[in-house]
Amino acid sequence: MNDASRQVEGVEQRPARARGGSEPISPYVLLFVMLMAAVIATWVVPSGEFSRTVGNGVSLVVPGSLKPVAGHGVMPGDMFVALAKGMIASAPIIFLILFTGGALAVLEATGAVRNALASAADSGGTRMHVTVVVLCAVFSLLGTLGVVTNSVVAFVPLGLLLAESMGLSTEMGAGLIYLSTYAGFNTGILNPVTTGLTQRLAGLPMFSGMTFRVCIYIAFVVATIVFLLFRIRTCRVSGATACAATPRMDETMPRSSPRRLDTRQWIVVGIVLACLAVFVYGSSTRHWAETEMIAMFVVMAIASGIASGIRPGTIADTFLHGCGGLVKGALVVGMARAISIVLTDGKILDPIVDMLAGWLAPLDSTAAAISMFLSAALIHVGISSGSGESAVLIPIFAPLGDTLHLTRQMTVQAVLLGEGFINCFNPTSGVLMAVLATSGISYVKWLRFVAPLLVAWFGICIAAIAAGVAIHLGPF
Repeated sequence: MNDASRQVEGVEQRPARARGGSEPISPYVLLFVMLMAAVIATWVVPSGEFSRTVGNGVSLVVPGSLKPVAGHGVMPGDMFVALAKGMIASAPIIFLILFTGGALAVLEATGAVRNALASAADSGGTRMHVTVVVLCAVFSLLGTLGVVTNSVVAFVPLGLLLAESMGLSTEMGAGLIYLSTYAGFNTGILNPVTTGLTQRLAGLPMFSGMTFRVCIYIAFVVATIVFLLFRIRTCRVSGATACAATPRMDETMPRSSPRRLDTRQWIVVGIVLACLAVFVYGSSTRHWAETEMIAMFVVMAIASGIASGIRPGTIADTFLHGCGGLVKGALVVGMARAISIVLTDGKILDPIVDMLAGWLAPLDSTAAAISMFLSAALIHVGISSGSGESAVLIPIFAPLGDTLHLTRQMTVQAVLLGEGFINCFNPTSGVLMAVLATSGISYVKWLRFVAPLLVAWFGICIAAIAAGVAIHLGPF
């Protein structure tokens, strides 16, 4: 029996760590409170619906068509039904998270990923900085191309392992992957699901205005890299305990002590890189998404286990053990989705959108564009789907922007920036809450960590909107 098999079979359950001080708010408690607030809102906000037409397979809102509809608020019992509906609707992402945990547990048992990351991370020198810059650049590109969005959850555990090998905190590990991805997603240079669809709804040529978005993308990525490197430098200089490594990949998962990669482990590293390359290719050319990535993780786990000489039964047990370790991070996605379901079933989303549009009408061009940005961010709390939000907002904001002397391109850009900016602190985002639950980071602690970057991103958004209005960003 090889070392990997003996290691897996010798796993002992560790007791849960004692908590000191006040216990952070559970994401499940936070989301349940928001769910109850949404139910109450359905009894307070008058229900209504826009008329809709279908064009090119997309349901479009008819501006000015809001009409009251008969009905009542969501009943308390239906709130729990919404929870079940949210879990079912979020099944692809939930299983992606679970299978991520299973695959990474097998990879942990081989020791390959841990040893490779330990080799890449030099906690005392410039190699760490180079690693951070390269990973930030890579994941921002994957985000801006739309290759990695919801599936970013699958890569966050790798960031946690990397942070642990560098002696950094879990916030740094999660932030390195998540913030880098959304620094790119914020602009969506060639993202067909957000930018492509939104421009099509506004009647614009697909991916027009690319040069302007590239400039915004560079600003977001540079700000993110500077933020991450500054956090690392602060930790190194101060030696603060808050910056210390706090491994959170399920602490009952099998671990291996870092050492030099042997032949079997090099093969495992090759398998991992090959699987990721295949997924990136499939996402770019064949529109692969969560389902295909789930399959990829199964293949990765089986192939890596066999290459390491781990017995089939041990591979299966380790995989299931890893899945169990991420249940907390997986089910939170369905909780977040339930809030959107309650707002939709209560028929109050359309009245909220119509109210916001009414507030924008008296404003000048720059103020209106900034208000569209803020409105899109606010609406994204209720409609977590970027494409779904665009289908609601653009048919209303596009003609409104015309009357306020805003170009269609500027209206689109304001909406896209609003949708992107809020993702990194949106409490109803299933992806964010899954990342935090998986990493063991409380929502409040995450806000404290990411706040300086959010201020910088907000400044970039406002500057970009003002510049776009000033130059009459086009083609029209």
